[in-house]
Amino acid sequence: MPVCYTTPAPEELRPVAGVRLGVAAAGIRKKDREDLTLVALDPGASVAGVFTQNRFCAAPVALCRERLAAGKEIRAFVINTGIANAGTGEPGRKAAEAVCMAAGELLGVPAASILPFSTGVILEPLPVGRLIAGLPAARQNLAPDGWYRAAHAIMTTDTVAKAVSKQAVIAGKPLTVTGMSKGAGMICPNMATMLGFLATDAAIAPPLLEALVKEAANQSFNCISVDGDTSTNDSFVLVASGRGALSFQTGEEEGWAEAKAVIIEAAEILAQAIIRDGEGATKFITVAVEGGRSEEECRLAAYAIAHSPLVKTAFFASDPNLGRILAALGRAGIGDLAVEGVRVWLESAGKNLRVLVSENGGRAASYREEDGGALMREAEITVRVDLGRGGARAKIYTCDFSHEYVRINADYRS
Repeated sequence: MPVCYTTPAPEELRPVAGVRLGVAAAGIRKKDREDLTLVALDPGASVAGVFTQNRFCAAPVALCRERLAAGKEIRAFVINTGIANAGTGEPGRKAAEAVCMAAGELLGVPAASILPFSTGVILEPLPVGRLIAGLPAARQNLAPDGWYRAAHAIMTTDTVAKAVSKQAVIAGKPLTVTGMSKGAGMICPNMATMLGFLATDAAIAPPLLEALVKEAANQSFNCISVDGDTSTNDSFVLVASGRGALSFQTGEEEGWAEAKAVIIEAAEILAQAIIRDGEGATKFITVAVEGGRSEEECRLAAYAIAHSPLVKTAFFASDPNLGRILAALGRAGIGDLAVEGVRVWLESAGKNLRVLVSENGGRAASYREEDGGALMREAEITVRVDLGRGGARAKIYTCDFSHEYVRINADYRS
């Protein structure tokens, strides 16, 4: 079960004007489950995205990149779970193109205006016939309030659907932001292994939207790690439908900073939900590093801790074997790190607890192992590190490694 996360109720996911979603059971990998999602966008919407940096990127990722780079108007997404269409070569690309062609004919829009997304097993061919056969039902189900069903339809090993909705009044005008994501394992920055879709009813000029999707990703999906693996299909897409009252064309308009903040907050909620539902996770861990000479240096330190299987298994067992944190910091790649200036704490916001673990290059004089063990039994824990060499800071979110993680990934194709 996820750590302190519950899927929002259907009525809590507010429709975004100009965006409709429909789902269908296409039998892509399993029978009798909704595994195909169609998202239709009204004319005039702006779309921007960021994608995996894995060199074995999936065919849909390559196609999405090309179509967004070409500046074509995007009118729909087709999303399937079950098969990733990755490691499939030229046949995989043709399969993705065929799906777009079929969806375009159904919607009466050009195939080049459709973005495909896939998630699931790598190195297996996409069952194009089943997917195309499911499209008419997905189209028939298109509705502005389809977010809840769609969030469930894009799941793979997720135990819960992940969705968010935010509303605000900015410069006297309403703003709606709603989105969904999927992901629970093979999570690592650049991008985190996931699919994420976020839509707002504001009008946002394409150059602004392209900058915003990168900024939002860097503060959310590029700040999470379950297991250090980067997937082949990672995609985060931001839609500005332009059907609301707010319009931002230059970034100088009143309310732009506030609108950005709402959108980025929604992305952060979706990203953290992935960690809270990490495969087999029992604890949600924030690694907060401060006192660095640069943000990049702080991220190096935070990632070293967040990726470490030894640190993560210790948290699962609530075993205060906290020298593992120091070992991870020592190999983070900060060549001139003066360990005598580093301090490490464990914190629990829920119980307002804080324990100084290490200073002056070793165990803190005040540290007691029973205090560390008690804090590690909490469901939400912060590892706070002060590098003692500057004013920069960064945060990364991760989870523990449990027996269940091994079981899920050992049985993934079963």
